[in-house]
Amino acid sequence: MELLKAANRRAATHGDVISLCAGQPSTPAPVVALEAVATAVRDGAVLGYTDAMGTAVCREAIAGHLQRTSGLRVDPADVAVTTGSSAGFTALFLAAFDPGDVVLMTRPGYPAYRNTLAALGCRAVELECGPAVRFQPTVALLEEWTAAAGAPPAGLIIASPANPTGTVIAPDELAAIARWCDANDVLLVSDEIYHGVTFGEQAASAWETSREAVLVGSVSKYFSMTGWRVGWLVLPEHLVRPVELLLGNLNICAPAIAQVAAAAALGPTARLELDGHVRRYRDNRDHVLARLPELGVTQWAPADGAFYAYADVSHLTLDSVAYCDQLLAATGVAITPGVDFAPGHGPTPGLDGQRWVRMSLAGSTEDIDEAMSRWIAHVRSGPGTRHT
Repeated sequence: MELLKAANRRAATHGDVISLCAGQPSTPAPVVALEAVATAVRDGAVLGYTDAMGTAVCREAIAGHLQRTSGLRVDPADVAVTTGSSAGFTALFLAAFDPGDVVLMTRPGYPAYRNTLAALGCRAVELECGPAVRFQPTVALLEEWTAAAGAPPAGLIIASPANPTGTVIAPDELAAIARWCDANDVLLVSDEIYHGVTFGEQAASAWETSREAVLVGSVSKYFSMTGWRVGWLVLPEHLVRPVELLLGNLNICAPAIAQVAAAAALGPTARLELDGHVRRYRDNRDHVLARLPELGVTQWAPADGAFYAYADVSHLTLDSVAYCDQLLAATGVAITPGVDFAPGHGPTPGLDGQRWVRMSLAGSTEDIDEAMSRWIAHVRSGPGTRHT
């Protein structure tokens, strides 16, 4: 977000920014969602408070979407509509964990997990998931950590596809992780907000194996609706009422008009439009990965989905924050430092966020190509030394 703020300042003064730092699509909400909103406003719909868990229409739309895309039978009563997935995580962590509880997440991993847990008094502990395990946890890693700690954690957060790496957990491994969590009384929190944005087989869902897991979803990524702020939780029975009470106090409800839009987007009508975006993300990924060697980059995460490229730039810098600042100042290209996802210096190069950067591939192919050309020209014109 600091890089995005700096990019916005430069855009106001120079007008030359190409932003590859924010993880959001550059396309508008689906046409069917915009039409639903226009109809609601034109017809004078009362857009007041909804139930804390969301409107019945929106919860049913989420359940229907999960049935069509993942074959999951979900009772709408187990669905909580939240103000983006971010509010969902806050309510869930408050409902499920106590201060001092240990919750495992991957390194590298999405920083808001770590920061939200810390703000609530929990201990977010990073599980070292490097290139050898495709940046994703395994049962072997969980067992190794538990043996060293002397007890299993209270929770485990996974994301598939993941941010920043884009890697997907294989279905058999995800099933094994879910079974391990059930056997060890560990709450599995499965962040599935990038479902739909995959470039091979569809990502599996944790609920295919365990109904004790919590699914987290959102219309932000695949549905191209980041600013509409609608996410959801699919909850095991014992968490439904605690989450409902928390949501009513923390947020009252998700925005009523955004729930109208989300319910429309979640239906089958928008799929053709949205799958067209995914094909562009795949093309952008292929284009960037083909050009990374022009920068001298030889190692990157295998981006199976989402819309990111996570690359090792240690031949250019050992200070990813300074490097991203300098690249923005010199070229107008904004990318994200790896320390957002792997703070400090990691135990190995593959886990050291100072050596890695993330690029968002959700923009237009033309902009991404121009950004890569500027970056390559900058590297080739430089003195050949790296930031330390």
